[in-house]
Amino acid sequence: MAKWRVAGINFDHMHMGDLLRQTDQHPDAEIVGIQDGSREKMAQAISDFGLPDEAVFTDLDSCISETRPDLVILCAATADHAGQVEALARHQVHIHVEKPFAASVADARRMSAAVEKTGKLLAINWPLAWYPSHNTCKRLIDEGAIGDLIEVHFYDGNRGPLFHLADKVEVTPEEVEQQKPGSWWYKKASGGGSLLDYLGYGATLGTWFMNGEAPLEVTSVVDDTPGIEVDQHSITICRYARGLSKMETRWGTFTDPWTTQPQPKCGFVVVGTDGTISSYDYDDFVTVQTRKQPEQTAVPVDQLPAGRTNSIEYMLQCIDRGEAISGPLAPDLCLTAQRIVDTAALSAQQKRTLELVP
Repeated sequence: MAKWRVAGINFDHMHMGDLLRQTDQHPDAEIVGIQDGSREKMAQAISDFGLPDEAVFTDLDSCISETRPDLVILCAATADHAGQVEALARHQVHIHVEKPFAASVADARRMSAAVEKTGKLLAINWPLAWYPSHNTCKRLIDEGAIGDLIEVHFYDGNRGPLFHLADKVEVTPEEVEQQKPGSWWYKKASGGGSLLDYLGYGATLGTWFMNGEAPLEVTSVVDDTPGIEVDQHSITICRYARGLSKMETRWGTFTDPWTTQPQPKCGFVVVGTDGTISSYDYDDFVTVQTRKQPEQTAVPVDQLPAGRTNSIEYMLQCIDRGEAISGPLAPDLCLTAQRIVDTAALSAQQKRTLELVP
C-alpha cells in the first residue's frame, strides 16, 4: 500500500488533471478518491488513472469520509475556495489549493483560520513556483548578484483559459466561443478574469523575490470588452518604499507560452541596484547583467532538487518531515499577494490609486 492517500476535490480548474498525474507518478502516493458535482467533468481523470466506481463521488463529505485521504487537492472556482476549505478542514486533512489563493483577503483569512485550527498544512500552489528559471532568479537575488532588488516587472498569461485542458490538451477556437457563456472563468461572481487568474502569480513570486515586502500603494487598469463581463487584460503598478514595480496579465497572448513564447515574453525581469535578471517561463537559462559585466550573460538554470520538483512532491515531503510550507506556497506570503490583488481589483473599479488594503 502507498504511504500517502490523496483525494481530488472539484474539477472546476483544469490543473486538477496535472496534479492527479503528479500524484499518480509519486512512488509513495495513491489516488483514493475524486469528487465533483458533475461526473462528466471527472470522466477524463477516471479514464486516465483507471479509477474504480467506488473511488468516484459527487458528494464532498462522502468522498472524504469513505476514502480517508491524508491530503486533498482542491481545484474549485475561486469564489468557492473559502467555503470548500472550511468544509474540508472539518475532516482534519492537509489541503492543497490550486491557485489563486482566494476571491478576497477576507476569504483567504477564513481559509487560513479554518486549517490552522486543525494543525494540518495549507498550501496554495502557483505552477510558476516550480519553473527552474524563476527558482534560479530567486537564488541569484538572494546571493546579491544584482545588489538590492528595486523593481519587479511581470508579464504573463495565455490565449485564454478555455483554450486548453489538463496536460495542455488544446481546444479549438470554435469550442472556446461555445463554452464562454457557461464558463465560470468568464463570470465576475465566480472570480473570473485575467486579473484574478494571473496577477496572483506576479504578486506572489514578486513578494517572494522581495522577501515578503508589501507595496505601499497600488494602481490598476483593466480592459473592457463588449459582451465580456470580466477583464482579459490588466496592468498593475505597485509603489514600494524602494520604487515602482509593474505586473501585467493577459488572456489573449499571441501564442501560448508553453508552445511558443509570445511577444512580450511571459515571465519576469527584475532590476537591482547593481544589475538585472530576465527570467522567462520555460527557458533553460536566465539572462544576467551586472555592473562588473554589463553585457547580457546567459546563466543555465538550476536543477530543482528531489522533493521540490512539483507541488504534490513538495507538500508530501513537508507532511512527512513535519515541516511548515515555505516560499510561494506559504499562506502568509500568499496573503500579502492577495492584498495586492484585492487592491488592484478595487483600484481598477474605482479608477484611482489606493493604499494597500489591510
